Amino acid sequence: MTDNEPHINVEDLTMAYGSFVVQRDLTFTINRGDIFIIMGGSGCGKSTLMRHMVGLKEPAKGRVLYDGVSFWDTDPVDREQFMRKIGISYQSGALWSSMTLAENIGLPLQEFTDLNPSQIREIVELKLALVGLAGFDAYYPSEISGGMQKRVGLARAIALDPEIVFFDEPSAGLDPISARLLDDLILELSESLGSTVVIVTHELASIFAIGNNSVFLDPDTKTMIAVGDPKQLRDKSDNPTVRKFLTRGAA
Repeated sequence: MTDNEPHINVEDLTMAYGSFVVQRDLTFTINRGDIFIIMGGSGCGKSTLMRHMVGLKEPAKGRVLYDGVSFWDTDPVDREQFMRKIGISYQSGALWSSMTLAENIGLPLQEFTDLNPSQIREIVELKLALVGLAGFDAYYPSEISGGMQKRVGLARAIALDPEIVFFDEPSAGLDPISARLLDDLILELSESLGSTVVIVTHELASIFAIGNNSVFLDPDTKTMIAVGDPKQLRDKSDNPTVRKFLTRGAA
């Protein structure tokens, strides 16, 4: 549940590849406990914004602050410490095909902790149970469905009990029932872990089911044109581009 305490602040952010500007002048706040949606039309820079926020790409201008500390203005050691506080679930699940599900989930625990194999195994079993896959530790990614692979990717993203979890198109490629189950799981984990969640998506069902805050990126003007609760933007926004997107053109 959100408590209106700022967790992430994006200030005057410009994203560019060389001279090509993707988005400019982005300023918004994500509160602790938010399920925050990054949305907008195809090619507007949603995933690029996520890459800037998780430290994979440095901004052309502006800042990303976590608890008031500017990520890119800190030294590399502090950045690495911060990276341990976030989890990322990629669009494909990004699982290693040659490793079992347990080995995939255990990777960050091996990399960033001093836990012994028995302790890691115990945590892995807990995370698999949290995503509804208890007993699947010895399976390989090729032996499970796409929806299950997404859940394993989520289990790995929360292996270190992160303060913030990022999702890149979590429902992509899933049937409506599997997508809804994944939405429910994200909600449950957000509440049980107390994590702030940031989701890149264009799936309206997911946006309205779980999002309580958002930013709308516009590919034409190359900047943000709306912020706030997606349902309120759908019902009350005076921007026709936002209303059209959120009502599938019915507004």
